Amino acid sequence: MRPFGIRDQVGYMFGDMGGSFVYIYVDAYFMTFCTYALGIHPFFMGTLFLCIRLLEACYAPIVGSIPDRRALGHSGDKFKPYIKAAMLPLALAGICCFSGSAGWNPAFKHLWVIFCYVFYGLAYSFAAIPYGSMASVISGSPEDRTKLSRARSIGGSLVNFGALSLVPLAVFDEGNEVRGRMFLLLAVIFGACSLVSYQILLRNTEERIRRPRSEQPFRLGRVVGEALRNRPLIGAMTATIGSLILLTGQAQFGAYFYKEYYGAPRMLSVVNLATLPITALLFLIVPRLSARLGKRNLLLGAGGMSLAVSLFLFLVPLSNVWHFFMLNLLAALGNNVFSMLVWALVCDCIDYQEITTGERSDGSIYSIFAFARKLGATAASALASYGLGWIGFVSGAAQQTPEVARNIRMLYTAIPLVASLLIVAGIGLVYNLSQADTERISQELEKRHEGRVAG
Repeated sequence: MRPFGIRDQVGYMFGDMGGSFVYIYVDAYFMTFCTYALGIHPFFMGTLFLCIRLLEACYAPIVGSIPDRRALGHSGDKFKPYIKAAMLPLALAGICCFSGSAGWNPAFKHLWVIFCYVFYGLAYSFAAIPYGSMASVISGSPEDRTKLSRARSIGGSLVNFGALSLVPLAVFDEGNEVRGRMFLLLAVIFGACSLVSYQILLRNTEERIRRPRSEQPFRLGRVVGEALRNRPLIGAMTATIGSLILLTGQAQFGAYFYKEYYGAPRMLSVVNLATLPITALLFLIVPRLSARLGKRNLLLGAGGMSLAVSLFLFLVPLSNVWHFFMLNLLAALGNNVFSMLVWALVCDCIDYQEITTGERSDGSIYSIFAFARKLGATAASALASYGLGWIGFVSGAAQQTPEVARNIRMLYTAIPLVASLLIVAGIGLVYNLSQADTERISQELEKRHEGRVAG
């Protein structure tokens, strides 16, 4: 078996791109498509997001436990066969989400939207949870896992701030009107990109850590109970709820904010493209800063700065879109650093679980973490949808009233403020693993594993 190297990092990066081509597109533009192109009310979308994502959060631990207990295929790999089985349904689900028509019967149209979102949620869970769990079996080294976490964040950023930055240019014309058919064309293109990216993941990563599968029957109460006693996991979950509130909330609300408040929906392309050089800079410096300061201290410093800038943007309306754009980049910095380190934190939490319980449950623990991410995404999606209805947003209208536009600004700027508070609280008050702790746990687990192999 070849040693861990660049090939694994590149492959793992493409794995996140595979999920992101569908996930980020649906997350950012499904509500936009439904409200503008299909004329569906925001209250319906909010209820849909709330119910379906809460359902996804509940079955995530069950999905995560399956690879821990059941092998798929004969390769001996724990997670890659599940990704291979789920990648095509995920691509098809993304296409379905943007295939509706405003001319359909209203009842059928609403049922179709529900079906598509349920199908998408199932497919994404069966692809994303095994993929996220893979990092803990590619390498046992904390340094290698930081590199994998960094690679994963780069993959998502390339899709979010690269390919998807072109979406506003395609779906909004020069008069700021929505082009409904372009949503479906982009879904087909992104679905194909997703399949290619997953193939690159499967061909270029290796699962090096092979431990016996758990023979205990799956009990949801036991998995949740163990997770609740894992303090680092609770801290990371609190912070990731904030992170997903920011990612999901601003992604879904961005088109409304820039279109209605600044009259510049295509500004989203500039916002996303400008994030790429920042991500590239963080790619270079975050591992070094993390090694010198420790992941926890680095996250607290970046999160504190984001909290201060977010508070300013919430309290002070800015009439110039470029001034807002510059400060909003700073407000997102804390979450950018967190996104680059979060998967290394999860691996540390999985190791902590094994050192305290003696049982290795990569998929189960990751799925509990995914539960928290679902909660954050659910809260952001539901509140964004309900918020539009509460402030008087009219679906299908070419332009909203000035009062609605001002309220959209308040909602949009509240998102990074809440997110920063949760990240700082989760990492600063709950998460309690220092750099020395993670290195000590890794060394102890390596000794245990070597002892079992020798035995």
